[in-house]
Amino acid sequence: MIIRAAGDQDWQRIWPFFSRIVAAGETYAYPEALTLETAQPLWMEKSPGQTVVAAQGDLVLGSAKMGPNRPGRGAHVATASFMVNPAHQGQGVGRALGRYAIEWARAAGYHSMQFNAVVETNTGAVSLWRSLGFEILTTVPEAFDHPRHGLVGLHVMYQRL
Repeated sequence: MIIRAAGDQDWQRIWPFFSRIVAAGETYAYPEALTLETAQPLWMEKSPGQTVVAAQGDLVLGSAKMGPNRPGRGAHVATASFMVNPAHQGQGVGRALGRYAIEWARAAGYHSMQFNAVVETNTGAVSLWRSLGFEILTTVPEAFDHPRHGLVGLHVMYQRL
């Protein structure tokens, strides 16, 4: 597996699992009626951010996007989002993408990294981010409408770099 910058040609390989994950409604608050065209600018970051893929040859195992959490006076804090193709979960793809994002943010001179909305029922992600040094600063109660669990909290997670 290699992690590399995503190009426009990679979007066609990201879209199948991106759309599946968004349609499941368990981890992201994206609009439900996204299309290939309307979703692309939501995931494919422009500079100073970056979108990457974890790939084995032409097979995209997962993807991450990263960049400043806020513009202007908040631009010293990085953020990132991650999606692993469900067919390749449990193979270390998310961990590799997480490590990549942290190192990318350090190298780019960010002071810290913040995840604004980690769904509390996404226990795999919460555990992964904690193992990579993130802490839960707070949980916004009932901020996410989960299709199976109803209203659940969103964690704000943070790591000083």
